[in-house]
Amino acid sequence: MGGKENPTTRGRVHLTVLYGGTFDPIHRGHVAIAEAARDCFQTDVYLLPSADPPHRPPTSATAEQRAEMVDLALAGIDGLYCDRRELHREGKSYSILTLRQMRDALGPDSPLAWLIGADAFRGLADWHGWPDLFDLCHFIVADRPQQSLDVLPEPLQSACVGRWAEHAETLSAAPSGRLFRLLMPLRYETSTAIRRDLALAKNMNAALAAPVLAYIQRHQLYRAAL
Repeated sequence: MGGKENPTTRGRVHLTVLYGGTFDPIHRGHVAIAEAARDCFQTDVYLLPSADPPHRPPTSATAEQRAEMVDLALAGIDGLYCDRRELHREGKSYSILTLRQMRDALGPDSPLAWLIGADAFRGLADWHGWPDLFDLCHFIVADRPQQSLDVLPEPLQSACVGRWAEHAETLSAAPSGRLFRLLMPLRYETSTAIRRDLALAKNMNAALAAPVLAYIQRHQLYRAAL
């Protein structure tokens, strides 16, 4: 996988965790979710910046700029890595293509999970080929403010019946098909609000890592409000 080198001294990974997103820009909330998953499952987490996201408006920064910001945000943080595989693939960044690629690489029996925020998970039924995703991976769903997981929109609600796991270890016992609610302190940062505040020249030290903020200022990103 891409990004900084994965130390060989780490223990055997029981669950491969992928965290996809535009990361436009990556903020402290993104990192907190990745760290929570890392600690809960005692495994590495790979952040995958999307090159051409099909479910969102065009990004403000280029794919490579967003990946470089992910590298900066994760520098020095154990167990979190940037994976550029979606930047190397032509066409829309459909998650199902990434998961099929990972499944081919890992084999049919290796546990694989997709880390996702509750807001994005509620819209899963709009994703390309979404019913097949449960055959490729588990989903780790991170709580988001005002995004209930107790009642989901149909047909997602029906698809999730019987899939929720109470214990993290359950996801390591099967290659795919389960759901796990990642409980953590709620984070209120959003990339949309951060881009707006950057355009207004507000102080962003609380939301962005210092190297990421310096990169944004150096490349004059997010200067127009969205």
